[in-house]
Amino acid sequence: MATGSVSLAKAMWRGFRGKCPNCGDGNMFGRFLKVADSCDHCGEELLHQRADDFPAYLVMVVVGHLVVPAILAVETAYAPPVWLQLAVWLPVTLFASLALLQPTKGAIVGLQWRIGMHGFEAGKLRREAGQLATVLVKAPRAA
Repeated sequence: MATGSVSLAKAMWRGFRGKCPNCGDGNMFGRFLKVADSCDHCGEELLHQRADDFPAYLVMVVVGHLVVPAILAVETAYAPPVWLQLAVWLPVTLFASLALLQPTKGAIVGLQWRIGMHGFEAGKLRREAGQLATVLVKAPRAA
């Protein structure tokens, strides 16, 4: 089990890497975009995630903001034939989108896990209660 508090940035980074936001060791995904029901290392439940279409929207925005200016720059500077533009930019767009889709979904699941969205609120309360119990046990007693 992970000890201590996991920051929002750390939970999202772990998710981006496809790891459990709680421990950072277990795998988040069972298949390409199928989030595992629970972490295979620490047992943290991940089935509560509701990323839905948000990762796809984010990927479209990012890839669109990278590819469209590049297309325009190449068109302005070199004016290649349309078939060449399509032969280059369609695969670039496809591969960039596929490469970013799983990491983006993992980051969104890490975000949901950390802030306790959807069914993750019970786990967040348990983690916070465990941290509070640790602080109370370590607190010095008054004489």
